[in-house]
Amino acid sequence: MISQVQTLTLPTNAARVKFVPLFFMAVVLLIMQAAMAVARGAPETFADLAEEVSPSVVNITTSTTVSSRIGGGPIVPEGSPFEEFFREFNDRSNRGERAPQRNQALGSGFVISEDGFIVTNNHVIEGADEILVEFFSGEELPAVVVGTDVNTDIAVLKVESETALPFVSFGDSDIMRVGDWVLAVGNPLGQGFSVSAGIISARNRELSGTYDDFLQTDAAINRGNSGGPLFNMDGNVIGVNTAILSPNGGSIGIGFSMSSAVVTRVVDQLREFGETRRGWLGVRIQDVGDDVAEALGLSDARGALVSDVPAGPAEDGGILAGDVILSFDGTDVQDTSDLVRQVGNSAVGQAVRVVVFRDGGTQTLLVTLGRRETAEAANEPAASPDEPVEPSSTSILGLELSEITDEMREQLGFAPNVIGLVVMDVDPDSDAASKGVQIGDLVTEVGQRAIATTEAFEGIIAEAREAGRKSVLLLIQRDGDPRFVALPLN
Repeated sequence: MISQVQTLTLPTNAARVKFVPLFFMAVVLLIMQAAMAVARGAPETFADLAEEVSPSVVNITTSTTVSSRIGGGPIVPEGSPFEEFFREFNDRSNRGERAPQRNQALGSGFVISEDGFIVTNNHVIEGADEILVEFFSGEELPAVVVGTDVNTDIAVLKVESETALPFVSFGDSDIMRVGDWVLAVGNPLGQGFSVSAGIISARNRELSGTYDDFLQTDAAINRGNSGGPLFNMDGNVIGVNTAILSPNGGSIGIGFSMSSAVVTRVVDQLREFGETRRGWLGVRIQDVGDDVAEALGLSDARGALVSDVPAGPAEDGGILAGDVILSFDGTDVQDTSDLVRQVGNSAVGQAVRVVVFRDGGTQTLLVTLGRRETAEAANEPAASPDEPVEPSSTSILGLELSEITDEMREQLGFAPNVIGLVVMDVDPDSDAASKGVQIGDLVTEVGQRAIATTEAFEGIIAEAREAGRKSVLLLIQRDGDPRFVALPLN
């Protein structure tokens, strides 16, 4: 390669003058690309990082007392010559009550302060009578539960130590990119301290929780890794290893770590209060699809559509059913999950500005947040309706509708003051059926206007068609829960 460069012949005269700077620019670009390739390559070793963070990672053993099953023993076929023998054996065994047995479970965790606060998963320690923490040095200390949060599967423990404990700090999971290197440390399958490396495979994964924000990684995570830390290359915790996706129970390279953006807020509240205190807006919401956006006159299908406003902070702040929440506390709202996370991360009692789309324009409202946990504790499930009544003959948009009667209120469990039209039948080939409208639903609004008669319904539909609208928005209640459905006007 060197000899080829040495024998390179350059053009002469004017062409040479133009070629020289271009040649050196090309060399510079090659050097920069080579440097970038080195920067983005695999680390030469993870040994230094593993040595640095391992003293802060712990193994967690829990013990739970369970009642011993009385009357156990071999089961023999009826009529067997051994039947009488085993019956006498079981009778003798069951004369005295057996001592309770203790079950043990294993997990992982990590120390976040020198005075002994430890983070792990809630499912690792849930229901445990005793919790024992083993450190990298081999020392073992009993732990007590400071607080837990089922929604994010996070728990905070506390141990008492005569010496300051090595600990790790949280990093910023929001700046992690797909493809970044990560290191998982824990106690997989009860084998003791173990390290595995991989990359971030995906971000913002949702599994089943309201506040889910998982980092997906291909670093090997198995049973026993639960509650352990996921480190970035700076040795900061950017996730708590929580779950795996696997057909056989073992790692197949799809693991999920709850992001530090979620965990840090939960941990701070558990340490301060022993429980979570999330903000509560007090609305029922649904995503804005393209059809709903068109029906409302929104240029983009984004935000959270308010389907109901029960008594609470939102009602006090002036939010109405049919509003689309576009911004919360200065941050754009993309969908319902986004709004739920933003509200949950806000402080109880905080006054926030909420921008809503209403009547073709935007309005800014000031809402003082309540506490979600208090509201959930006070919430009672609505009564389920009985079987729907016989269908009527009034038909529109693939729906057969009837004005509500006192008999229907009693049969379907509607409140005495509720008005609207009852869905008596749905054309299975209609758009209404494909949108999930069912017999027994109550249509309370059309085009964001309350209706009580079929004439009013038909009149609003006619106005929408004359105005050139392609779809109309219906507010439907089912089992006490309202939701909007956009139906085309064809």
